[in-house]
Amino acid sequence: MQRIGVDAVSVDRIALAVRRSGPGFLAKVYTPAELTYCNGNDERLAGRWAAKEAVIKCFDGTGICFPRRRIEVLPGPNGAPRARLLGNDRGAQLEVSITHHSRLAVATAHLEIPDVGTMLPAPDAVLIPARPKDAHKGTFGTAVVLAGSLGLTGAAYLSSTAAARTGAGLVRLLVATTIYPILAVKCTEVMATPVPEVAPGAVGHAAYDSILRQLESAEVGIIGPGLGRDSSTWRLVVDLALHAHSPLVIDADGLNALADSPRSKGKLGARRVLTPHPGELARLTGKTAEAINADRPGAARKAAREWGAVVVLKGARTIVAHPDGRISEDPHEVPALASGGTGDVLSGIIGGLMAQGSDPFTAAVTGVYVHAAAGRRIAERFGDSGLLAGDLLPEIPLVMNVLRQGGL
Repeated sequence: MQRIGVDAVSVDRIALAVRRSGPGFLAKVYTPAELTYCNGNDERLAGRWAAKEAVIKCFDGTGICFPRRRIEVLPGPNGAPRARLLGNDRGAQLEVSITHHSRLAVATAHLEIPDVGTMLPAPDAVLIPARPKDAHKGTFGTAVVLAGSLGLTGAAYLSSTAAARTGAGLVRLLVATTIYPILAVKCTEVMATPVPEVAPGAVGHAAYDSILRQLESAEVGIIGPGLGRDSSTWRLVVDLALHAHSPLVIDADGLNALADSPRSKGKLGARRVLTPHPGELARLTGKTAEAINADRPGAARKAAREWGAVVVLKGARTIVAHPDGRISEDPHEVPALASGGTGDVLSGIIGGLMAQGSDPFTAAVTGVYVHAAAGRRIAERFGDSGLLAGDLLPEIPLVMNVLRQGGL
C-alpha cells in the first residue's frame, strides 16, 4: 500500500501558537529531539508541523493512527529531513520533504506499508493448498453448491463465487429452476445448473437423486446458503447430510433444517463442517444464544464431540472445534464483517479449500482466517461499517497470496 500526503502551514501561525501556549503546545506536537534541533526557530517548527500533518494524511482510511508526538522529523546524514514513526510502524517506509517560501512551510510525505504488515498471527492449523506449476483445473477439485431460493439469490452467488475465488478448479451451482436464469447471468465463472423445484424458487426432495449424483462426482458439497424454509427443502438437506459420501459444508438454512431434525445431528460424521452463528447453534442445541456466548469454546467443543462433525462457531474470534477435542480460536475481531452475506462467503471459502484437498478441520481454520483477514484489510480502507459481502470476493486471493508467500 502506497500513499502520498501534502500539507502547508504559515510560519506565523506556528509562531503565534508558541507565543500563546508555549511549552504546552510544544510538548503536544514535538519530540524532545525535535525541540533540541529546532531550538525555538519558527521556520523549523513550522516545517516539522507540515511534515507531520502530511504523514498523518497518508494514514487516512488505513485504520492506523500516529499522533504528531509519535512522528519524529529530524535531519538525516545529508541534511535532508528524515521521518520516523515512534511505536509499531508495521514495516512502514516514510520519505518526507520540506520547503519554505514566503513564510510558508510546505511538506510532502510518501508512505509505503507492506500488505503483510496488516496480517495478524495465524493459528497453527492454517495451511494454504499448494498450487503445482503443472496443474490444471482438475487438480484443484470440484465444489458443488446447493443454495439460493426466491428472494435469496445473492447467497447462492456469494457462496459459489467465494469457492471459485479460493481456488477450486470447478464450481457447479445447483439452483431451483425458477431462479436459474438469474444465477446463469450473474455467475459467469460458476456453472449454474437448474434442478427440479417443489415451489417457485424452492428445491425439494424430488431432486434428491440428481443432487446426490452431482455430489458423488465432487470433492466437496456446500449446502444451505439462502435455500429457504420449505419443508421439502429441509427434508432434502437432512437426507443429503446423512447419506452423501462427499464431504459437506452445511450453513444457514442447511443448519435450520438440521435443527428441525434433532436425531440427525448425531449421525453426521467428521466429513461434515457446520458453520453456525450463536443463534443457529442455540437452535441446534436447544439452548439460548446467551448461554452459547457465555462459553463459546465449550459450546463449540461439546457440539463437535456429540455430532462427530467440525463446528465453526462464528463471531468475533471465531471458534473451530474438531470432534477429537482439538480447538482453534481465530485472532480477528472485525465489526465490519457484521453484514448480511459474509457468512455465505465463509462457507464458500471453506468449501473451496476442501475441494483442493484440505481436510475439514484445516479448511475450516484456514477459511475462517482468510475470511476475517480479508475483512480486516477492507476495514483498514473503509472503516468499521459499509463493507458489503461482495467486497470480500476479490480480497480472498490477495490474502491467500500473502499466506502462500509466508507473509506472517
